[in-house]
Amino acid sequence: MELVTALQTRRSIRKYKEERLPEKTVRELLELAVWAPSGTNMQPWAFVVLEDRDYLKNLSGRAKTFLLEKMNRTPRLERYRGLLSDPEQDIFHGAPVLVMIYSSKDSPTYLNDCSMAALNLMLAAWDRGLGSCWIGFATGIGNTPEVKKELGVPEEYALVAPVVLGHPAEAGRPGYRKPLHIINWRK
Repeated sequence: MELVTALQTRRSIRKYKEERLPEKTVRELLELAVWAPSGTNMQPWAFVVLEDRDYLKNLSGRAKTFLLEKMNRTPRLERYRGLLSDPEQDIFHGAPVLVMIYSSKDSPTYLNDCSMAALNLMLAAWDRGLGSCWIGFATGIGNTPEVKKELGVPEEYALVAPVVLGHPAEAGRPGYRKPLHIINWRK
């Protein structure tokens, strides 16, 4: 797939087939993710890969509870109350793989760096006919001391990008972009 095509056609996929991804495929995607640029070439990313369906189901429930408890202090979450209250709602959309991109906070650009690694991961997946979706709902629970301990993540690390991967069960929503907004172009 040409890069321009991938950039224009990649979509967030929110429904996956149950089919597992081969470990080799996931490793290849991670190897491509780390080719992302990073500030002063610090390459601060570290990965947790989860395929355990029972753990993912449990983590989804805990993430929803975490967010519902934060809702009073975070009014912008209110519009998601129904979705987060639905016991059948899986925030991971049935994907067979969750990649959690963590980072130490040593690099002043770790948020940007890990975000670029996540985009590489998502574009590489799309190039192979796989879907992906950044799961912002998982960030809070993934940064709790309990979950970090369960996953063997150092306490000082921060979860930047939880991304699910899998074979799409349906096409993503049609793409739409707002018109280009250039604030200034000084010549």
